[in-house]
Amino acid sequence: MSGAPLSCYRSVVVLHPFPSPLEHQAQYDQHERRRRPRSIHPRPAQRREVHPLQPPNVQGIQPRVQARAEKKRGSKQRSRGRIGYRAPSRRAGGAIVTPVAGTTRDRRECVGRIGGTYFRLIDTAGVDGERIDAAFGKRNRMGMEAAMIRQTMEAARESDLVLLMFDARLGVTSDLSETIRWLRKISHVEKDNGGGDSSSSDRNREIVILANKLEGDRWASMDDNHVLDTLSEVSRAGFGDPVPISAEHGEGLVDVAAVIDRFTREKRARLGLPEIDDTVDRKEGEATKPLQLAILGRQNVGKSTLVNALLRTERVIAGETPGLTRDSISVPWLYKDRPVRIVDTAGIRRGAKRERSNEIEDLAVLDAMRAMKLADVAVLVLDAQARYVQLAIADAVVREGRSLIIAANKMDLIVDAEYTPHDFATAVQEQIESRFPMLRRTPVVAMSSLHGDNVFKLMPVAFRARERWARVVPTGMLNRWLEEVLDEHSPPMQGGRPAKIKYILQTKGRPPTFLLFCNVTELPINYLRYLTRSFQDSFDMFGMEVRLIVKKSAENPYSEKSNSKKTTGIGGWQGRQKRLVAGLKKSGKPYQKGQRARHRRH
Repeated sequence: MSGAPLSCYRSVVVLHPFPSPLEHQAQYDQHERRRRPRSIHPRPAQRREVHPLQPPNVQGIQPRVQARAEKKRGSKQRSRGRIGYRAPSRRAGGAIVTPVAGTTRDRRECVGRIGGTYFRLIDTAGVDGERIDAAFGKRNRMGMEAAMIRQTMEAARESDLVLLMFDARLGVTSDLSETIRWLRKISHVEKDNGGGDSSSSDRNREIVILANKLEGDRWASMDDNHVLDTLSEVSRAGFGDPVPISAEHGEGLVDVAAVIDRFTREKRARLGLPEIDDTVDRKEGEATKPLQLAILGRQNVGKSTLVNALLRTERVIAGETPGLTRDSISVPWLYKDRPVRIVDTAGIRRGAKRERSNEIEDLAVLDAMRAMKLADVAVLVLDAQARYVQLAIADAVVREGRSLIIAANKMDLIVDAEYTPHDFATAVQEQIESRFPMLRRTPVVAMSSLHGDNVFKLMPVAFRARERWARVVPTGMLNRWLEEVLDEHSPPMQGGRPAKIKYILQTKGRPPTFLLFCNVTELPINYLRYLTRSFQDSFDMFGMEVRLIVKKSAENPYSEKSNSKKTTGIGGWQGRQKRLVAGLKKSGKPYQKGQRARHRRH
């Protein structure tokens, strides 16, 4: 997909007008009434030793969190994010969808495909009158509501097709009217200004209104139905007839696909491109494959501020309030002509510190862990004011086999003339090594994402970490290293017999995995740690897990035990007679004439 020009893709943005608080409360009460009532005698809670960052499909975690999440995902009250959530990719996952208003905050992008048509889909936050007033400076311009509407405005300006989705069962609300008026206003402003920049001047933006929550066709045949009156009233807004859909059940999405395909063909014809894009099917090579960089950490440590500092723009919402980020936002980026895909994730807290009533945080943590599993390099952001380094996230990254980098953020709060950034990074590295010896000499970058100090030192370290993570060591070099290690310290005895490591080879990289062929089935854990430590010192494999797998080699074919099953070697009629007697004892039937020759031919 990297071979295709970006301009050939149709950008589609989905806008959602917010319902009023009373309307949302009525929807939430209806959702609560439909829920299955719980037993009045709850079971006592069982204490289990569970890793705090394990996903629900890992054995040992409490299953009720997963059951609750699956139940919410099947609820009929959710429509926000359903267009981007319908049939999501198993690798990337879907948007977080709950019945709570304001779940989506940042704009989330993904590449969609309908047949041979590729397009870029952007899911945005809900739009209402208060947020529009905040965006235009009437109130609370620096608050979270203003930041959310600014993200939506930026997505609408960059798009070629705007899908304005509203709840058709509620009718034409004041928020919908205000949103339509706002879209018409920004379109007129850009036309009067000549398009602003060159990229927006080439766009012929189209606006299509989607009437959501219209399941089936019964609403079209009922008498005195207010839905038809609502559709007729919306059609007078100047954007054409609304398209009835049901994002929950996937009804009407064929009409949406036809609209996207038609506008895409018009844009490709306007740009002089062929109708069928063959470049998107080309596989990306190692040189053009983007660096998958996931930004992880606790809440309010500066992850979103770091992403904005790297991109030099306000791409994601950042602030002092903990838990602002919910969805994992993936942003493509070019760093010195090298492709990077940086992912901003939600803050991860232990399960005991999360609110049981807050389902959104559980889904946000699962989305963050999914982004970590798909990353090449994971950046763990730490707070300089924290008393000690919490390494539960680092342990999850290493066990997953990703490469790890530590970003010691907020150094401006403690660094002065006597305490330099190098001293701060060394202190963090020593604390990590004392608590987690396997992560010794992990790269640590001291920075201040708020002021931009040492922020761009992170990217060269990240590229070098990926090179080490994907490195394939030649077998000859590995075995020479093994001879030196065995001469220095041989493996201890196992089961009363001396353990011998015959040779070593690398099976794969990402993470580096090696096979040790021995005469025993296992080696002591302390000796494997000794081998890992020596290997990291020799090949500079720090900040990642080096997987050493012990495999018992095959038996010597020339040993007496192996030769005991062979024939005696007597030839002539004596040998044939001995084989015939052995076959007669085994099968109970004598060989027929010509049977041996037929066996040879077959």
